[in-house]
Amino acid sequence: MKACLRFFFCACPRRLTTLTTPGIIAPMSDIIYPRSPRETMCGWMHLPRFVDKIRLHQAGRLHPDYQANFCKGFDGRWLEDAGVEATQFIEVVSKTITDGEVCDWVLKNVKKPESVKAALRERMLNYPKKDDPEMQARLKSRKEAAGLAHRDDLQTFVDFIDADEKRI
Repeated sequence: MKACLRFFFCACPRRLTTLTTPGIIAPMSDIIYPRSPRETMCGWMHLPRFVDKIRLHQAGRLHPDYQANFCKGFDGRWLEDAGVEATQFIEVVSKTITDGEVCDWVLKNVKKPESVKAALRERMLNYPKKDDPEMQARLKSRKEAAGLAHRDDLQTFVDFIDADEKRI
């Protein structure tokens, strides 16, 4: 009799596992990808990804590739524009179970106009700028290291992240 192959998602986001023998779970990948930086919550681009990274970090499952920029880079830009300290937001996420609870906290405590959210979105979607040779070189280097140098459609770090995490 052939074993039935079933797929399911565990409690961690983006973690597909297989169950081939009753009670034995085999991971398909060691990396649990956080959501795309393009995803939004409460009108804030990148916020769902940052929440995922916090939860993965707290569970000891944030892959080493993500640890160097944890609360920096795009995470840091969100914190700065939202006017929230990293330790405060990490504590908020740690005390919640659902994205809805995080969203409720953000809506209550982060009072920024839509123009601030739109400016963050534009900065992220257009980073690095064409006239920034240092960051253009960094993007090129990251693409080469990931085996994506041939992808001329990857013009920004948001594009690169989505391609590197196999979304585009």
